[in-house]
Amino acid sequence: MCSAADPYIFSTDILPSDLRFLPPLANGLLGWRVYSSIMHMGGVYNGEGGCCHRADVPCPLAVKVETEDPAQHTYSLDTHTGIFMHTLRTASVTVSHSFYSHRNYSNIMAMEILIVRRLTSEDLITVKMVSSFTPQSKDIVFESGPDYKGGRHIQGQTTTAEFPGGSCPTVHLIWTPVPPTLTLLPQQSQARWSFILVVANSLDSAEANFDKGLNLMAMDDLRPSHEKAWKELWLQSKVEVVGSETLCKAVIGCLFYLLSAFPSIHDTSSLFGGVSPGGLSNGGDGQDYWGHVFWDQDIWMYPGIALFYPKLAQAVLEYRVGTIAGAKYNAQRQGYKGLKFPWESAVSGREVCPEDIYGQQEIHINGDVTLAFQHYLYLTEDLTLFTDGRGCEVIYGVADYWLSRVTWNPEDQKYHLLGVMPPDEYYHNVNNSVYTNAVAKFSLQFAVELAGLLQHPAPKEWQEVAEHIKIPFDEESQYHPEYDGYVKGQPVKQADTVMLGYPLGFPMSREVRGNDLEAYEPVTDPYGPAMTWGMYAIGWLELGEAERAQHLLEKSFSNIQGPFQVWSESSDGSGAVNFLTGMGGFLQAVLFGYTGFRVQKECLAFSPLLPNDISELSVHGVNYLGSQMDWLLRKDEVCIILREWRSRAGNTKPCDLQVVLRASGAKIPLTPGQPVTFPREPGCVCKVGSTSSCWPF
Repeated sequence: MCSAADPYIFSTDILPSDLRFLPPLANGLLGWRVYSSIMHMGGVYNGEGGCCHRADVPCPLAVKVETEDPAQHTYSLDTHTGIFMHTLRTASVTVSHSFYSHRNYSNIMAMEILIVRRLTSEDLITVKMVSSFTPQSKDIVFESGPDYKGGRHIQGQTTTAEFPGGSCPTVHLIWTPVPPTLTLLPQQSQARWSFILVVANSLDSAEANFDKGLNLMAMDDLRPSHEKAWKELWLQSKVEVVGSETLCKAVIGCLFYLLSAFPSIHDTSSLFGGVSPGGLSNGGDGQDYWGHVFWDQDIWMYPGIALFYPKLAQAVLEYRVGTIAGAKYNAQRQGYKGLKFPWESAVSGREVCPEDIYGQQEIHINGDVTLAFQHYLYLTEDLTLFTDGRGCEVIYGVADYWLSRVTWNPEDQKYHLLGVMPPDEYYHNVNNSVYTNAVAKFSLQFAVELAGLLQHPAPKEWQEVAEHIKIPFDEESQYHPEYDGYVKGQPVKQADTVMLGYPLGFPMSREVRGNDLEAYEPVTDPYGPAMTWGMYAIGWLELGEAERAQHLLEKSFSNIQGPFQVWSESSDGSGAVNFLTGMGGFLQAVLFGYTGFRVQKECLAFSPLLPNDISELSVHGVNYLGSQMDWLLRKDEVCIILREWRSRAGNTKPCDLQVVLRASGAKIPLTPGQPVTFPREPGCVCKVGSTSSCWPF
C-alpha cells in the first residue's frame, strides 16, 4: 500500500470548478457523471454516419442535497466499492448522499440518503433535494408511460438511425420519484432513503429490472450486492505500488475507471457496446469523440484488462465479431475484399467517422483488432472463440483485406501499402507507414497460424504478402522511418514507430530499438495524447534505462485532473474526458514495463526493472492459461505465487506451470499456494509457461 491513508478513496472538500472532471460512474451499460442531468446507455446512438453520437438520456438522479444550516462538505469516490458520496455536516445533523451504477445489475443506478441526528433533539430535520432533471432529450423523443409499482415511467426512441434503413433504439426509464424534501422525524435518530433508476431497451426488461431493484431494496441487498461485485473484481486483481503515492493512486484510478467501462464478469452479454475514449459517461454530440469506438479499445485499453479478466477480454472481441457485417460493407464500399473495420465504430460496424480521410486511410485499425485476438489466444489457448465465436472470420477477413489492399512494386520486389494515415495523424496519404505495414504483416502471419490450428486451408498469398511486405528501414541511421519520405526530426503527434517494439514485438537489435526511441522522443508533441509517454517508458525499460523511463511516465501525471483522478486527453485539460486511452497506456507502462511482461505464443516472458523511487510492485491475479498468479517485484528479487490452478482452455489436462530463468537456466515448478522467490536477473528475459510448451532459450 502506498501510504497510511487509503489510496483507494479519492476525497476533497471542494468540487472541481470544471464540471468535466467530476467522477464518472459506469458499469459497462450505463454511464453517468455525478450531478449531470445527462447520462448514456451503451449501444444507444443517434444520428446517421458521421453525425452518429451517443444519445443523451435524461437522468432522474441528477439531484443535490442542501441543508437548512451551513454545512461542512466532503466529497469522496471510494474505488473499493464504486460509490460516490457527498457528506454534509452541520451542528445538528450529518447527511450522506451516495450514488452508484450497480456493478452486478447493469440496468440499475441507485441513490441513497442517510440522515443521522448528531444532537439529542425533538426537532424536525429537513433537507432539500434539488433536482436538475427534465424528462427531455435532444436525441430521443420521450413520452410518459403509466406508473409502474410506484415508479415513474418514460419511453422514447432515437430520432435518426445509424445508417439508412437501420433501426432506432428504444429507451425506457423507470425510477422511484425523488421528493423535494426529506424529513427526519422527532422520534428518529437516523433514517435512510433509497431511490433507483432503471434504463432498458424494452418495457419488459425495464419492468423486470425495476422488480429486481425493488426486491433488492426489500431485502436490504441493493448496496451490499453492488459492493460485493466490486469486491470480487478487486479480489481477482490488484496492482499496488510502494514508494510513490502519486503513482499508486494513479494506477488504482486507471484500473477502476477501465473496469467501470466493462460489463460484469458474470454478464458479458451482447448488450456490451465496446469502450470509447471517454467511456460511457461522456460522448454526446460533438464531445469526447461522440462516444465512438476506436483502436483505443483494442490497443490501449484491452491489454491491461485481458491480463486479469479473460471474460472481459472476450467481451471486447465479441463486440468486434458483432460488427463483421459492417466491416464487410466498409471494405466493399472502398473497393476491397474481406473486412475493413471502421476507424470509428458505433453499433453496426459501418464507418461513422465525421471526416472521410480517417476512415479511408487509417487502416492500421484492422491489424490492431487482429492483435487483440492474437493476444487473447496466447493468454488463454481458447480456440472456441475462433470457432463457435466466429473469431476466425475476423482474422481471415482482415487477411483477405490486406491481400486486396497491397500493391506489388517490381523495383524493390516488395508489397506496398499506399495512401495511408499512420497512428501519427499529423501525416496522411503517405506510403508504407512502418507501423501499418508491420501490423499488417503480423496479422497475416497470425491468420496462417490460426488456419493451421483449425486445420483450415490458408491461401498461400497470406504468407507470401507477409514475407514480402515492405518495412521501411534506414540502413545508414539504423532506425525505422515512420513512412516513405519521412525526414528525421520532423514533428510527430504521438507514439507511432516506437510501438514496433511494444506492443508489436517486431524483431530488432537493441541498437535499433534505442535509435528509434532517440529519434522520435524529442520531436513528439509535448501536448499530444496522454498514452504516448507510456510507450516511450516501456521502450526505455526494455533497454535498462529505468530512471529515464520513469521521467517520461511522470509526464502523464499532468493529464490527471484531481481530486478524482479523472484524465484529460491533453495535459492542459483539453480533449476527451475521462480519457481511458491515456489510462490504458499508463497502466501498460506499469504492467508490461516494470514487469517486462510479454504475452508470447509459447510463454509469458518477463524481465522486471523498477526505478529507484519504487521499492515494490505487487500484481495480483495475472490470468495465464486458466491459472491465476500473484507477482511481487522488489529491487533484488521476484516472488510468484500460483493462486489458482485450473485446466487450460480447451484442454482437459491441468496446466503445469514452471518458471525458467534465462541466466541460470534453472526451471522452477509452480505449486499452488507455494511462493517461489528467486533473485532478479537484471537485463535477462525469463519466462513462465507450461511444461509442455516452455522450452529452454
